[in-house]
Amino acid sequence: MPKRIAVVEDEPDQRANYKDAISKRGYEVVAFADRQSALAGFDRSLPDLAVLDIILGDEMDAGFEICRELLTRSPDLPVIFLTERIDEIDKISGLRLGAWDYLPKPISLDYLTERIASLLRIEQVRSSTDERFRTRTMDIGELRLDQDALLVSWKDQRIDLSGTEFKMLAKLVRQPGHAVTYESLMESTNQSFVTNNTINTHIRNIRKKFESVDSDFSAIKSEYGFGYRWNA
Repeated sequence: MPKRIAVVEDEPDQRANYKDAISKRGYEVVAFADRQSALAGFDRSLPDLAVLDIILGDEMDAGFEICRELLTRSPDLPVIFLTERIDEIDKISGLRLGAWDYLPKPISLDYLTERIASLLRIEQVRSSTDERFRTRTMDIGELRLDQDALLVSWKDQRIDLSGTEFKMLAKLVRQPGHAVTYESLMESTNQSFVTNNTINTHIRNIRKKFESVDSDFSAIKSEYGFGYRWNA
């Protein structure tokens, strides 16, 4: 059976475009215009992945509210947030992200469908016990990166990073002790409209997640005006 993708977007033309593009990739798509209709739809059947606009009508945080409801029903459900405001990254990172991601609007339909396919592959790897999905891991001291499932552990404790955060961390630890420029970290995100402040926000959130399992964590060093360095 095809994977079922839920799209929650209040702008009719964008909603129709998303639904059309995702359907053409072979997925079953259900689309909703507001929080109430989305939650009613999820009462009937949960999707395999949800694409959520954050602002729906007059509700500024409707996407977050939908996500919290989904978490109570399916904690590992992949979610893509769509946002027009970079400062919403802080709110997104305040949630348990797992394999989730955020994408700035406006967004290429081709890129959106590629991200959906990528997150579904990651979810398959994470949930599978099949030997065919055995993943590649990389160990750097106390850090372990599972490069297929996008899983991170520090001192044998799992840390849930978003896809973007994982890519930045992987770039940072590729050469421990060497400074990585802002430009290199921007390229690792594969996203448009990324600024130094965006990178700083991501790094701050990555640090917080490591500190939540290790209060003495200090492996990510700032190189003022240049970038960051992994020095565990």
